[in-house]
Amino acid sequence: MNQSIKEFVGKKLLILGGNPETIPLVEVANNMGIKTIVASARHNDPAKTYSWKAADFQGLDSDAVVKIACDEQVDGILVGVADILVPTYCKACEALNLPCYATQKIIDVFSFKDTFKRTCERYGIHGIPEYHLDADLKREDLDKIIYPVMVKPVDNGGGVGMTLAYNEEELKNGVKRALNNSYKKRFIVERYMDCDDVAMYFTFKDGYCSFSCIFDRYTLRGQKGLSRVNTLSIYPSKHYNDYINKFHRKFVKMFEDIGIRNGVLLIAGYYKDGEFYVYDPGFRLQGEAPHLLMKAIHGFDQREMLIRFALTGSEGSIDLSKEDSAYFRGKHAATLWILVKDGTIGGIDGLEAAMKKQGVIYNVQRLFTGDAVLKDSVGTERQVLTRLYLVSDTQEELAETINYCNHKIKVFDVNGNDMRIPLEEANNYVRTIINAD
Repeated sequence: MNQSIKEFVGKKLLILGGNPETIPLVEVANNMGIKTIVASARHNDPAKTYSWKAADFQGLDSDAVVKIACDEQVDGILVGVADILVPTYCKACEALNLPCYATQKIIDVFSFKDTFKRTCERYGIHGIPEYHLDADLKREDLDKIIYPVMVKPVDNGGGVGMTLAYNEEELKNGVKRALNNSYKKRFIVERYMDCDDVAMYFTFKDGYCSFSCIFDRYTLRGQKGLSRVNTLSIYPSKHYNDYINKFHRKFVKMFEDIGIRNGVLLIAGYYKDGEFYVYDPGFRLQGEAPHLLMKAIHGFDQREMLIRFALTGSEGSIDLSKEDSAYFRGKHAATLWILVKDGTIGGIDGLEAAMKKQGVIYNVQRLFTGDAVLKDSVGTERQVLTRLYLVSDTQEELAETINYCNHKIKVFDVNGNDMRIPLEEANNYVRTIINAD
């Protein structure tokens, strides 16, 4: 075992959230000799099968989390990959006087999309243009809307509760759906942005903000009326220079004023005509998991940093100004999301072969043979079969690996029908690179 992590052997860490994306976090803690306890609302959440112990709590009950922590006499608490649990994590840590990288002020900004947008505007960072509308759906407000629009709950992510509305009837149905998926019973209606989709990712240590990466997101457009699920991310973004030259200082100033000192943060946005329009923050590890690519390229592990912080109040001795690089040290990287239609999975072919392909460094699988994809999962990340993580020295090598994996993996339902959703976005990217050669 690495000498630097021997100090954690036998420590107890309570991890909140049990989705598949939290599994890599649990695995790192296990490898550090930590006794992990995964707590979530669903008894059979996948990450629980990887933990030392599992526990259940309902909803966002921080008192229940405190009780679990006290009963198990844990040494620290950490939130996994679940935006909705960040406030619960903060309250539980505060009640037990345990290290927490979030504060109530930070949560007030990043846990609600409407508050986040208002905060960004104060720093000259624009959100997606928004229409004023409340649950009363006043006629004078409805008449001002130009379609299509996106309807979203203010406090949920991963496409949950989101609707792309092309007319008033779809808008009204979208409002109901958003409210049903909002803990605070609040929603927003935004202009539909048909332009480049990007995301910025930051690492914080003792008040220092490190710009860790920026990537282009290619999203599925064929599921009418639903949120566009990601299919492919390319690192670094083609808009890297524009972001650095025009916007980075504004973000850093905002982070300083909010008081961020430790943790990781992703901000999603759109790029149009030289301007970034932000729309979704996530102050925790991401389902996209840029940290897996960063580990492969830089060598340091954000998961280990956050675990250290949860148990000691320090992210360790790493110097991010030297070890981190948003340009990925000249490497090219991607995440390829394999999506499936609704139905019950009868078989998966080619995934093991894809994982052995040179340049494929990791795989985070959500769905397996026998799993059912429900109709209301379509348009959310619950229709993601797996995410593959790719690193190459050149764009051409990356495009070849994407092409191989995209066409190698097959998914069939119990009747032998094809469940794979064709990823034209990935095909288009591959063709663009090949034609540019």
